[in-house]
Amino acid sequence: MNTDHNCIFCKIVAGQIPSRKAYEDDEFLAFHDIAPWAPVHVLVIPKDHIPTLADTDPSQHAGMLGRMLALAPRLAKEQGAHNGFRTVINTGSDGGQEVYHLHMHVIGGPRPWAKG
Repeated sequence: MNTDHNCIFCKIVAGQIPSRKAYEDDEFLAFHDIAPWAPVHVLVIPKDHIPTLADTDPSQHAGMLGRMLALAPRLAKEQGAHNGFRTVINTGSDGGQEVYHLHMHVIGGPRPWAKG
């Protein structure tokens, strides 16, 4: 597994920084956002360090990306977003990415949301 010892999400995967886990398997970790935008706000990350969505290669990552996206409805429902949810992947500085480890936000719950 590829890791970056300076990456906060890699440290969460390694158990060096605590998180409130929503899901974990061999490939992914999902945890609650520390500054949620909605009643349900979970981050889904691959355990393998990939800085951005733009750093993925379809020949290597298509399956992983599909499994990551397919996990969103399950997590949204388990966390209480029964009437819909958003999935967001911010990519690069112009895309609003703050942590350079690929991650998908799963955001849902009653509106209005505090942000976005």
